Amino acid sequence: MRIRKRPPTHPGGIIRRHYIEPLSLTISELANTLGVSRKTLSKIVNEKGSITPDMALRLSKAFKTTPELWLNLQQKYDLWQASHNSDKWKMIEAIAV
Repeated sequence: MRIRKRPPTHPGGIIRRHYIEPLSLTISELANTLGVSRKTLSKIVNEKGSITPDMALRLSKAFKTTPELWLNLQQKYDLWQASHNSDKWKMIEAIAV
């Protein structure tokens, strides 16, 4: 596994910088378009919440992307965080099969 030194960007940061700001959207407007609560979207945009499969489908429809894009961004972010916030996983030994 290749270990990145710099953390991947949270999908919420991408939503903010590539969609909300350039399109002059508010969180409330985008939440309404996506059919979710303002609180739900705000948590994601403020990098306190995660992209679920349901949200990935909504974002892909709204922004003409794929749901896999959003899920992959979230997965890369989560995996990097897990690998850098704890060393306990490094003590696991491989099971001989």
